[in-house]
Amino acid sequence: MTAGEETRRAVERVARQSYGKLLAFLAARTRDLAAAEDALADAFTCALAAWPEQGAPRSPEAWLLATAKRRAIDTDRRRRTRDGAVDPLLLLAEELHAAAEATTEIPDDRLRLMFACAHPAIDPAARAPLILQTVLGFDAGAIASAFLTAPAAMRQRLVRAKRKIRDAGIPFRVPDRDELGERLDAVLDAIYAAFAEGWTDPAGTLVRRRDLADEAIWLGRLVLALLPDEPEALGLVALMLHAEARRPARRDALGGYVPLAEQDPQHWQAALIEEGEALLRRASAMGRIGRFQLEAAVQSAHAARRHTGRIDWRAILTLYDALLAETGSPVVAINRAVALGEIEGPDAGLAALDRLAGDRRLGDYQPYWAARAGLLARTADDGAADAAYERAIGLEPDPAVRRFLAERRAGLAAAAVVKPRSDA
Repeated sequence: MTAGEETRRAVERVARQSYGKLLAFLAARTRDLAAAEDALADAFTCALAAWPEQGAPRSPEAWLLATAKRRAIDTDRRRRTRDGAVDPLLLLAEELHAAAEATTEIPDDRLRLMFACAHPAIDPAARAPLILQTVLGFDAGAIASAFLTAPAAMRQRLVRAKRKIRDAGIPFRVPDRDELGERLDAVLDAIYAAFAEGWTDPAGTLVRRRDLADEAIWLGRLVLALLPDEPEALGLVALMLHAEARRPARRDALGGYVPLAEQDPQHWQAALIEEGEALLRRASAMGRIGRFQLEAAVQSAHAARRHTGRIDWRAILTLYDALLAETGSPVVAINRAVALGEIEGPDAGLAALDRLAGDRRLGDYQPYWAARAGLLARTADDGAADAAYERAIGLEPDPAVRRFLAERRAGLAAAAVVKPRSDA
């Protein structure tokens, strides 16, 4: 490996581990999220240039913070010179300089940043995406995909939200309990979106997604430590633990994809499941049911197969009914259609999917086409099933899942060859 490659990997590693922490520290002191992002981006660029010659510093975080701090101060001084007046941001930047000089250990202000991004003054549609970009460094394209939104529209939404934080002077602090309300919902949504992004790369092969699931669980635990009696925070962590417990079973010995219904429960991580169950019981005892508790309950129903040896699809359908009433989410509706197909047959499941056909967001949504293909494969409509498989394969980024779908599609074609003729 060349020195340049080693440097790039070192910078990527620090970015994964520290980006949100450094940005939160800078933004909380400059009160300008976009400027803090620019300063930190400059610091990472400097690291790529300097570290190959000088070697990676003993404390990469401190090096990056000091460099970003200098950039923030220089930028603000140039702004003051250009405007010919004392800019209040300069005073904040100089305060940042003093704080950074005196800081031996960088405090973790990510929770403060998350709640600032979830402030009621910010467009509700921008809150969770803004948290993903600032705390975990997601690019606008990845965020747009997670929220079924056009990338250009998402970029504009994020720019407006950052400007709002600066212009409105939104404070970087954890709100009082009576202010939590809708802010907590945006924080939990963002954490789960981060987990889902990491969940789609079970082998940890993509740098952008590597460690995201662990990071999301850590953030969920952080919120739970702050708010131990919030049932939805309990439900979210329970949901993530249940899903993470199945990670070892999602691939076979050759790296092939294994769907949930075919996984060996012996390969699930029992300790994580038990912890998730305990959190879910705590949440349910509070009598305030919400989305994340219901989603965790679905995962709990699947986990019960460890003991019963079967999937209780009726219980799962009941939970999806409640979840659909709670959220109105097309993603939930797709999962409900699959459960309905297991109970009442594929035609019932397909009829439920047909009711979603008018939602344009699903045209390029792979799980919709994979669900449709699986249900159609159980009917006599081989042509429609083949077309749905083709669409699902084309939309799937994971090579292992593509191979799995291709094998199912090939099996459909093979079965068609050996079917007896109706006039035989």
